[in-house]
This record gives sequence, structure tokens and C-alpha cells, in this order.
Amino acid sequence: FSAEQEAQALRKAMKGLGTDEDAIIETLTKLNASQRQQVLITYKSTIGRDLIDDLKSELSGNFEKVIVGLMTPTTMYDVHELRRALKGAGTDEGCLIEILASRTNGEIRHINENYRIQYGSSLEDDIVSDTSSMFRRVLVSLATGNRDEGTFVDEALAQQDAQCLYEAGEKKWGTDEVQFMSILCTRNRCHLLRVFDVYRGIANKDITESIKSEMSGDLEDALLAVVKCLRNKPAYFAERLYKSMKGLGTDDSTLIRVMVSRSEIDMLYIRREFLSMYGKSLHSFIKGDCSGDYRKVLLRLCGG
Repeated sequence: FSAEQEAQALRKAMKGLGTDEDAIIETLTKLNASQRQQVLITYKSTIGRDLIDDLKSELSGNFEKVIVGLMTPTTMYDVHELRRALKGAGTDEGCLIEILASRTNGEIRHINENYRIQYGSSLEDDIVSDTSSMFRRVLVSLATGNRDEGTFVDEALAQQDAQCLYEAGEKKWGTDEVQFMSILCTRNRCHLLRVFDVYRGIANKDITESIKSEMSGDLEDALLAVVKCLRNKPAYFAERLYKSMKGLGTDDSTLIRVMVSRSEIDMLYIRREFLSMYGKSLHSFIKGDCSGDYRKVLLRLCGG
């Protein structure tokens, strides 16, 4: 890998009349995130221009969004997406839920630091001013990045938590959402997987069924996302991708965000889950749903 060679190749693809989109796709998708960051720096030092500015001026639409996303450091990409979700026209609740429910404590902490540096306000304050009621409380809880990340399962506590969840929902008229939030947003993954098993024994239904019958709207979506991410993160992302493409029209912002942010983390697993959940490959779904350079770059990120 030579950052200088790649920087020159990108410059060549954009110089003069017309843009060589294929060369841009080829160059950027064969590199990993840290190599792309090296190219960004080398481009500036050897060519004296800003690579992202050049790409923005040469490309457009969804294709541009994917390419700029690839050139953005991982944490900053999440920061930009959260900011867009909060400060754009209307709130993109799905984006807030997806990022905050799926990132690790360490990732959330980096997001918080960079968000404050970039925008001069805290992520939590922006969430509070833009969302309301119980949904707001769940997001604030997730945004603290304070979940127990140990692996210890306290059997007595697991029994107690499952009973608490049952009594907070199925057993009573009305729902005690705070109980759901405090258990689902703070306990460690291994413990919660045990809680869900015990819960099924007590309630005779899966925790997700109870959340669906007890909650609604954004709060329901948020707690379901938390449970799905704990159980099987790649399957959660496979479902996000499927929903972004099925039916009429495409939810491009979700499709782009998941493809860009997971391409080097768990894309192979997401592909596997997608195939087993929907009986069609992610590759064929993207192929049928997108077109042009946008389709080309997404297929490269999908791989295989």
C-alpha cells in the first residue's frame, strides 16, 4: 500500500474533463479505513488540495454520500449522522436508535467527545431538546455508554429481573416503562440473554412480543433494537438493510449508513444473516434496488 500512489490515482480520476467514477470506487473500496485516512493526509500534503472537497465537487447524490462516508473516520461518521438525525428537517428517530443501541461503551464515549468538539453542545443536550417522554429517557440512557460490559450472570438477579419485567408489563394494566429501560439499558449482555430465557418461562412469550404489545412508536422501536442488538447484532443490521430496500422506494440514508459503518466490522455476518432471514442474498437485493455508480460502490462494500 502506497498512500502517495493512491492519492495520485484519485487526483487523476478527478482532473480534467469528466470524472472516472470507476477508478474512485476501485481505489477507495480496496483500502481499509485507516489506509483511507492516510490517503486523505497524503493527498493534502502532496497535491495541496482537500480530498473530501474535491470528491464533493466531482460527485453527487447518493454515490457522493457513500464515498464521503467512506472517507470519514468511523467515529466522526457516527457523529455526523447523529447530528443530521437531530438537527435536520424533522428528527430521524431510526438513525438515533440504530447508532445508540448498537455501539459499544467505548464507541459511545468517543462519539460524545467528538460531538461536543465538533458542535459545541453535548449529544445528550441535543437529544433532550429534540425528543420527548420515555423515548428521550431511553436514548439518554444509551448515550451515556454505561452498560455493564462484563460477562457475569447473577442467576438470582436474572430471575428477579425477569419477574420485574413481567410485573412491569404483562402482569399489570398499563406498563412501567422505567423498569424495562433500567434493566434493558444497563445490564450486561450475557446476563440479559439469561433474563430473556427466564422471562419466556414466566410469561409464556418472548420479551420482544411483550415489548410489542406493551409499547408503541419510537419507544417500542428503541427497546426492540436494544434486545435485537444484544441477541444478534448482524441480524439486527440485516433487518435494517432489508427494511430500507423492501417495498416502494428506498430509505437511502439507512442503506448508506449501515453499508458504510459496518463494511469493515461485520458485513460477512450481516450477509449470512440476511440470506438466512430472507432467502435472498444482500448482493441481489442491492442489485435490484439501486443503480449506476451508487449500486457499484454498494456492491463493492457488500463484497462477494
